[in-house]
Amino acid sequence: MTDLSKYRNIGIFAHVDAGKTTTTERILKLTGKIHKTGEVHDGESTTDFMEQEAERGITIQSAAVSCFWKDHRFNVIDTPGHVDFTVEVYRSLKVLDGGIGVFCGSGGVEPQSETNWRYANESEVARIIFVNKLDRMGADFFRVTDQVKNVLGATPLIMTLPIGREDDFVGVVDVLNRQAYVWDDTGLPENYEITDVPADMVDDLEAYREEMIETAVEQDDDLMEAYMEGEEPSIEDIKRCIRKGTRDCAFFPTFCGSAFKNKGMQLILDAVVDYLPSPTEVDPQPLTDPETCEPTGEVATVSVDEPFKALAFKIMDDRFGALTFVRIYSGKLNKGDTVLNSATGKTERIGRMVEMQADERNELTSAQAGDIIAIVGMKNVQTGHTLCDVKHECTLEPMIFPTPVISIAVTPKDKGGSEKMGIAIGKMVAEDPSFQVETDEETGETILKGMGELHLDIKVDILKRTYGVDLIVGQPQVAYRETITQPVEDSYTHKKQSGGSGQFGKIDYIMKPGEVASGFKFTSSVIGGNVPKEFWPAIEKGFKGMMDTGVLAGFPVLDVEIELLDGAFHAVDSSAVAFEIAAKGAFRQSMPKAGAQLLEPIMHVDVFTPEDHVGDVIGDLNRRRGMIKDQEAGVTGSRIKADVPLSEMFGYIGSLRTMTSGRGQFSMEFSHYAPCPANVAEKVIAEQKEKNAKK
Repeated sequence: MTDLSKYRNIGIFAHVDAGKTTTTERILKLTGKIHKTGEVHDGESTTDFMEQEAERGITIQSAAVSCFWKDHRFNVIDTPGHVDFTVEVYRSLKVLDGGIGVFCGSGGVEPQSETNWRYANESEVARIIFVNKLDRMGADFFRVTDQVKNVLGATPLIMTLPIGREDDFVGVVDVLNRQAYVWDDTGLPENYEITDVPADMVDDLEAYREEMIETAVEQDDDLMEAYMEGEEPSIEDIKRCIRKGTRDCAFFPTFCGSAFKNKGMQLILDAVVDYLPSPTEVDPQPLTDPETCEPTGEVATVSVDEPFKALAFKIMDDRFGALTFVRIYSGKLNKGDTVLNSATGKTERIGRMVEMQADERNELTSAQAGDIIAIVGMKNVQTGHTLCDVKHECTLEPMIFPTPVISIAVTPKDKGGSEKMGIAIGKMVAEDPSFQVETDEETGETILKGMGELHLDIKVDILKRTYGVDLIVGQPQVAYRETITQPVEDSYTHKKQSGGSGQFGKIDYIMKPGEVASGFKFTSSVIGGNVPKEFWPAIEKGFKGMMDTGVLAGFPVLDVEIELLDGAFHAVDSSAVAFEIAAKGAFRQSMPKAGAQLLEPIMHVDVFTPEDHVGDVIGDLNRRRGMIKDQEAGVTGSRIKADVPLSEMFGYIGSLRTMTSGRGQFSMEFSHYAPCPANVAEKVIAEQKEKNAKK
């Protein structure tokens, strides 16, 4: 058994291309886990082991590796930066105790860094900041720390200062110990010497050191009082305060360097040991009621002596079978144990447990609280399920995943492909909760739904290469919705008489627009027995069942409120079924009267473009019916934030590259639903009707 205070479960997250995977490679090299460093641009990094990752030079799924530094065990998860794969970041943050936020020295706080930072804030994960790529043109450490303050609203605690900039970047100054670390030109991480701080930096160093101590001692009233009286705290005391403030997310120790050139990495590893929390120092995960998902007030205390509790946070299918990644919160797990899956109520026996090294694995016979491991061959476990001791059933706080906004229709090229496709898609849906699949009952087409074009592109690519299924892919489809715009009071009677007992149900009701994002709401203000209480659930069920298909073009309906006012029933002919049918008929009858309207998904688009193309980009976004929200100039270009309908954003990356000579970048995420302009709505409705007519 290992000492839990020596554990660090950390994730590395940032915007696309800020250098997360390279940072992970350097950590593995420094800790002796790998002997040859693989470069992302050669497609050889350890954690990007999927073919699609190696080719595109991006991380698609989070990969876990373990290593040791100064007697401490690090479980490191390298996460993707691309917005289409944020679900990987989100689920990794859920099971980590700390993180390293990597920012590009020239790009600064980019769109995706904001999203990931927001997720980390929601998960209350302690972080240190690493400003990377300081050897690049236009890199400016102090500009990035200002952006961390202004854009992310966070407090960076500057722990190292860069020596030189761009091509002249040679090393860093350790602010706390007043030492300079200077690397030579060999590019080897171990070739550095510790020297005195360059004379021209001494004043800056003292100013930043004073600021750092002032911020740190706020964590301890006694030290603060002594400091105010002119007594400088010891380095141990300062470290203790920084550790406390980091754990409480009061500030974020900020380091600088260049992962690619191996400069400054040792200080980051030391900072992980010194400042990021061990599993026992983090607020324990709350336990929830399986029915209501409300917290029960109990927590999963991180301790080996507690009953076993673990969360399955990722499922991955590979050549050895299904792997379930599990974070153990309390207790221990041995090979051959039987555990309970509290979501399904079924027990499973633990056959093989492995410690993951990206796609390599080491067999384990036991694991304990604080470990992140993979279990081979579990049957009915899905992402977010709780595994626990058979005698102590409990449910850990579940994960919430974003809903897909874009879909494509696919059909296999040959007949034999459909069975293969069915099995493959089943595995892929288990792996990625933001990827959904449904079958169009009438056309028999398979509809794949995801978070963006790249997301679905990669899924189709995986189906083709990994599972050997060739697909014919249709045009991307937008997830439109319908709603109503005005209240309408109406009445509907359902009666049917054809021998034997008949059916009768009459309802008077108001249908009105609900609050935004309220979904469906049903209330009843019937007084007296005109509609007996036992039929109310059937009426609600009838109305609710109609929310899946609107009257305009058959899209799901959002935000409708129904109030039942009155009605009538027949002692013999009325039944729950009769009232349910009445509610369905009522919905169809009243929705057109209530000003039915088509809604389209609006995306929050964040574009980065060089200065000389700003006009073209804004003009193009306006043509795409975009609303420009914000524009700010940076050193290397401008950022434009806009809200744009998803339907206008297909193929945008191609247009942006053409406009900006390949230098533009963008990211987008779903923002909200908004009414479609009449001309767009007419076109969508006509297309949909034509499609339905063909069926």
